[in-house]
Amino acid sequence: MRLLIINPNTSKGVTDRIREAANAAAQPGDCFTTVRPTFGPELIVTPDDADHASRAVLETVKAYDAPCDGIVLASFGNTGAEEVRALRPDIPVIGIATAAFSIVAALGGPFGIVTFGQSLVTGLQTKAEEAGLGAKLIGTAAVRTDDFGDPGTVQNRFSEELRQLCEDLHRRGATCVVMGGGPLAGVAAKIGPHCPVPLIDGTQGAITILRTAAMSRLGGRPTF
Repeated sequence: MRLLIINPNTSKGVTDRIREAANAAAQPGDCFTTVRPTFGPELIVTPDDADHASRAVLETVKAYDAPCDGIVLASFGNTGAEEVRALRPDIPVIGIATAAFSIVAALGGPFGIVTFGQSLVTGLQTKAEEAGLGAKLIGTAAVRTDDFGDPGTVQNRFSEELRQLCEDLHRRGATCVVMGGGPLAGVAAKIGPHCPVPLIDGTQGAITILRTAAMSRLGGRPTF
């Protein structure tokens, strides 16, 4: 399976985390290309950031000319999804928020979201509501800071706080927890063994969904 995986922000460190999470979900014969735009915000926080990043994502897709079976947009804003689908109607395009919330819906129980900064909470809650899951969202918990520093390092710097927030949501009744934000790609595998509930990684969830789509298009045969 050949996927283009785009980090919609320009952070090299976040792109590295997304690449690592994607490669951990790869199967033999897969070819994943993980890239970031050449312009745009280092972290997507405000609506202006999202608009700028959407334009950057679209230009990134236009510049990519290798064969591709699907595109993953690795931000919880599903940044640029509509524009990319209009440009590439021939292949499936999925954002990591859509993927994560699809898994939550399949599991069926109450859930929580954990993220790495207070300013991200409202946007993540909005995405859950847009997915029709607002009534099942117990809470969105965040590390008590907006001093992100290098966004590529937040999952390492705040790993213990992130784990504690997952445990707190479990005690409040969450049956699973979404790790909210592209910079948290891969952290579920790191802290998951120490948490009492499943942790959902949107990047890896998106890859699983696109793998199913690719196999369905080829009558159950994987594409290489």
